[in-house]
Amino acid sequence: MLNRAALLLRYKAPAVRWINDVDPNPSARPVTLEDVNSERTVYLISDEDADSSDAVRSWVEVNFRALFESELEAWYTDPELWPGPLSLELFDEWFAVECHSLVVDTVGDAIVDDEA
Repeated sequence: MLNRAALLLRYKAPAVRWINDVDPNPSARPVTLEDVNSERTVYLISDEDADSSDAVRSWVEVNFRALFESELEAWYTDPELWPGPLSLELFDEWFAVECHSLVVDTVGDAIVDDEA
């Protein structure tokens, strides 16, 4: 077991509308809510930050901008296409936060940071 929790963002309809509205390729097939939520980024946070729903919310309030930018960049790297301003209110309109406090490492090898 790891001393981490897994935080995931579930996209809501307004985020999917943005993805489709700003797509620079107008002939592309529009993505659906199901499409965007089928494969999501897992953010590892401290298990202490996942002690309660209040603790998770506090962590999100401090870190929402980094999460928001990470998700936006995964779709479009040009910040000119991003909505603005990136507020906590907009974050809450676009994403539901899921937190899973039990993370088990089933591999047994060292965890390696590919970007380090």
